[in-house]
Amino acid sequence: MNETYRAFAEFAQTWGLLYFVGIFACVLVYALSPKRRQEFEHAARLPLSED
Repeated sequence: MNETYRAFAEFAQTWGLLYFVGIFACVLVYALSPKRRQEFEHAARLPLSED
């Protein structure tokens, strides 16, 4: 059983790391996309608006 746990833990650590690196890369692409620039600039100015 110890060997099974160790194999599962190694699998989870390796693929979990790759999964989170992939998610992080997707978030960066989304946040730094030139198409989103105007949307984020508008959202950044919302607290300063008088309405």
